[in-house]
Amino acid sequence: MVSGTLSVESLLDKMLSELKTLLIHRQIDAPLIIGIRTGGIWIAERLHTELALESPIGTLDISFYRDDFSQIGLHPKVQASHIPFATEGRDIVLVDDVIMSGRTIRAALNELFDYGRPSSVTLVTLLDLQRRQLPIQADVYGSTLSLGPNQQVKLTGPNPLELEISQKD
Repeated sequence: MVSGTLSVESLLDKMLSELKTLLIHRQIDAPLIIGIRTGGIWIAERLHTELALESPIGTLDISFYRDDFSQIGLHPKVQASHIPFATEGRDIVLVDDVIMSGRTIRAALNELFDYGRPSSVTLVTLLDLQRRQLPIQADVYGSTLSLGPNQQVKLTGPNPLELEISQKD
């Protein structure tokens, strides 16, 4: 079992290096970055700054696209998604803080395609918890993490960005 905190800065450095290499390999020189609310936006902002991209950052709030929406209801902090650019035929870097089951990413892709059909989507995530329920994998991730059955991970931020691993109540 894991406890304590992880260095977000070292994970971001690793992700940035791998993302730059992947974008060069795929011949993508002007990707559009979209972060999934909330932690994904914080990470997307950091990657966007480090890549020195000129385009604005997009944000997705996938609440209405969740497949468990009818079970959990509407979260009181739902905010509008904001995609300030055309996605049709563009290369997208989709960023989230943690990938676990793959359901959040599936919802994000559904919403993203409502804006248009991108040329490509590169998935970047800080942590991979390796508990997949859907066949979705990150192209770039900071680290994998195995949690005990009563543990949870939470990204807090945005300044500073910190990962906290704790026991569930």
